[in-house]
Parts: sequence; structure tokens; C-alpha cells
Amino acid sequence: MVDIAHEAAINPATARDAAAARALVPLSSIDPSQWRALAQRAIEPNGYYLPAWELAVSATARGRTDASALAAFDGSSSRLIGLMPVISLWRACRIPVPALVSAHPYGTLCSPLIDSDAPIEAATRLLQQARAAGAHALVLNDVALDGAAMNALSQALDRDGLKPRVLSSYIRASLDATRDGETLLREALGARRVKELRRQRHRLEEHGPVLFEVARRPEEIGSALETFLQLEASGWKGKRGTALIQHAGDATFIRRAVPALAETAQCEIVTLRTGTTAVAAGIVLRHQDRAFFFKLGIDERFAKYSPGVQLTLELTRHLCDDPAIASADSTASADHPMINPIWRGRFAIGDVLIPLRRKDPVVGLIHAALSGLNVVHEAARRVVHRLRK
Repeated sequence: MVDIAHEAAINPATARDAAAARALVPLSSIDPSQWRALAQRAIEPNGYYLPAWELAVSATARGRTDASALAAFDGSSSRLIGLMPVISLWRACRIPVPALVSAHPYGTLCSPLIDSDAPIEAATRLLQQARAAGAHALVLNDVALDGAAMNALSQALDRDGLKPRVLSSYIRASLDATRDGETLLREALGARRVKELRRQRHRLEEHGPVLFEVARRPEEIGSALETFLQLEASGWKGKRGTALIQHAGDATFIRRAVPALAETAQCEIVTLRTGTTAVAAGIVLRHQDRAFFFKLGIDERFAKYSPGVQLTLELTRHLCDDPAIASADSTASADHPMINPIWRGRFAIGDVLIPLRRKDPVVGLIHAALSGLNVVHEAARRVVHRLRK
């Protein structure tokens, strides 16, 4: 299938082609100031669709470049009220059917940005833009199924007599940061586990004083990022070849995105040290009142002291002590063995097929093809899970 975004360049020019070209535009053409303003008003936070992050991903990240955008404007066409980064279904899955898929922003959350001042209008206009681009369906991967963005899209679909179809789902860990951190940790872990982790921390202190550092200012975050990148590459991700620093495009993306977000206080890097040695580090995005735990790197020489868990305990206290943060998304996989026992909040994440026309037989073909892919992916996930045990 020819990528929807490039049809007008290949087929003879028609009014329909021109409309499609206007409906689907390069992500890089969106006015960053309008995008930032929409993010501030968004009905549901998504740190991975902040402009500084997603533009960096689309510019260089391996396998994620050159995303397009469905952009919704209000009646005056002057105010951006909805934004959904997308790619074609052909590019995403090699399925030759005209449909659009949410662009993967490296983090596992693709809930679109929808204006809280006009959520139904924004959702309706996003769907209209997708139809105008020639798509028969939208496929939203990794969206919060009960989130405000999905709710707005469902209401807009209901007006047209349409319903979204959940292709797959899982439950993900989250943190209620409005609670007292120490109380939350005691309840989550229990006295025995807390005692064991305290013992491990004392053992870690034998190598030097244990310090928890938070880098958030632009002048300090660069060196903290390099520490994180080295830690990530030193562990199993490095052995598997998936560490960010091992691929030029990924390294360029993260080195562009993190400092840019630090300029607007939307990113911080947390590091745990014993003496002068960094034993664990993580990247945390911030959007509105929500934090997003992006990635964690550890020094596996200290693995017997559980440095990743020790860092997460400190991060939990840090977020619970911050009045600006109400919740945190682990952005982790289902049944994650490290984060799930600590962050006991849960919410549903899923892949959703959104039909754009009633009684469209093409949607059934898309559903069947994607269901087959999900079966294969789930089987592969189970194999990988067994190998990691």
C-alpha cells in the first residue's frame, strides 16, 4: 500500500488528493507554540506527546522518524484543539489497507492531546481529519482505555453511530502521589520486605554514603543524562543491543529531548550513588500533574543490593513529597516484576481500533489482520518472558 501521506505525490492531482494532503501534515509543520499551549490545556496528560519529546523522536529515533499529524483546529481555524501523531498502517504493520496508526513516541503511551476546553469538538475534528486523509480506521496503540482522551473519542464516535473496538489490553502500575510516601511503601511492601531492603541499603553504604540526586536544571541535566546512558548500556540492554546510546539516532533523540524538556521543567533525571559511584539512574517526564517513569539503568555489579528498587523507593518518596504531582505512570509492561510490588495503583492500557464509517467492510479486514498480529506478538512476549526468568 502506498503511504497515505504520500498519495498526492504519486497519483494525479485531484481535489480529493489536495484535501487529503491538508488533512495529514508532517509533524514538524505543527507550530510548536500552538502545540505547547494545547499540551497545557490537554484533557489527559501524556509526557511522550509533548512537542520537545515527540519532535525529537520523529527527527532521528530508530524506526520512528517522519511521523505525520492529524491536527484539529477550532471553528476559527486559529487555535489548535487536538493533535494525534500518526503513521500509515502499512508502515506500522505492513498491512496494505488505508488506515492510520498512532506514532510510537518511544514511551508506551499514545493517548492524543485533546483540548479540555472543547473535548468533543476536538475529538470530532480529529476523526474528520482522518476521514479526509482517506483512512478507513484509526488504530490507537497503548492508550489509557478509561482515560479522558479515549472517553472524548468514544463520545464523538457515538454521535456517528460508531463504537471503538479494543484489540488487546493489559493492566499497568501507577503511583498515587497524593499519599504519604513512607505509609504507601510500608503498605505496598510489608514489614518483612521493607526490612530486607533496608538491610541491602546498609550493605550498599559500605561502599560509600548513599545519595539520591535529582537533576532538573538545564545546566546539570546533561551530565546526569550521560550517567544514565552509560548505566543503561552497561546492563542487559547493552548486551541485547537495545540501549539508547548504542544507536546513533536514538542517542541523538534523547540528547535533544531531555535538555529541551528541562528548559520547561518537564524532565528530571534521578540518580542513586554510593560514594561517587552511580549505581542506578532513571529518566522521569512531567506533564501537568502527572509524572512518567521512562527508563531505568543500573550498575549490575551492585545487583545484590537491588539498586533499581532502591532508586524507585527514593523516587516514590520524591514524587509523593512534590505537591505538583498527583500521580505517576510507570509506563511499564504488564506484571512488571520490579515496579508492580511498589506502585500498587492500576489502570488499563490497550490497543483500540476506531472505525471511521458505518458498516465499512474494510474495518473488518483491518480487525482480522491486527488480531492475527496480536496472537503472534503475545506468543513472542511469553517466550521472551520465559527466557528472562
